[in-house]
Amino acid sequence: MKYNQQLFKKLLFFALILNSILFFAQDKPYWKEIQEFKKLDETKGIPKKPILFVGSSSFTYWQDVNDYFPEKTIVNRGFGGSRLLDLNNYANELLDPYKPRQIVIYCGENDLASDNPTSAEVLERFKTFFGKIRQKYPKVPVAYVSIKYSPSRESLWPKMKELNEGIEAYLKTQKKAKYIDITKVMNDENGKIRTDLFKEDMLHMKPEGYQLWTKVIKPYLK
Repeated sequence: MKYNQQLFKKLLFFALILNSILFFAQDKPYWKEIQEFKKLDETKGIPKKPILFVGSSSFTYWQDVNDYFPEKTIVNRGFGGSRLLDLNNYANELLDPYKPRQIVIYCGENDLASDNPTSAEVLERFKTFFGKIRQKYPKVPVAYVSIKYSPSRESLWPKMKELNEGIEAYLKTQKKAKYIDITKVMNDENGKIRTDLFKEDMLHMKPEGYQLWTKVIKPYLK
């Protein structure tokens, strides 16, 4: 009887620990989105050596990205309003399962918009994520898609420009790393950002915007 009581106490203790772990895990931002990715991988499977898209909502809303690049196999793991902080938090879940031939990143815009960091601080977040990629995949090509100048975030454009320039300069020092500038193709003939490429929120893009991105990104894809 005494042995059974001790066993019950131990089981209860471990159950409480497990519940605590699950509770705090679910409390992390985007935990549910990451679990959805896991379910997708289980049900649909993971293609061999895909191009992995990771980042924030500009990739999330590009749900038909494979239609834009029919000759490529792309796994899109953009989620919500994610920041580079979130990519770092979930680096294992985002990178480990896919064994990609190439990784393409769009992220950083929400970092600048959410907790008011300097562009230098966000650059360090990017360097951290790039480092995590290199630890896992030393020879896999990495491409970073520059932050777009969303009209709804015009006050942040100077910081965005500074961050874009910082990431571009950093990637020039790295092997198998490219910076993809999508800002110029989104301008009109007068060099002004084309607001007609954006939805009503002036943050997310219409298909016309993604069509322009495709022309610029396509030559970089492996």
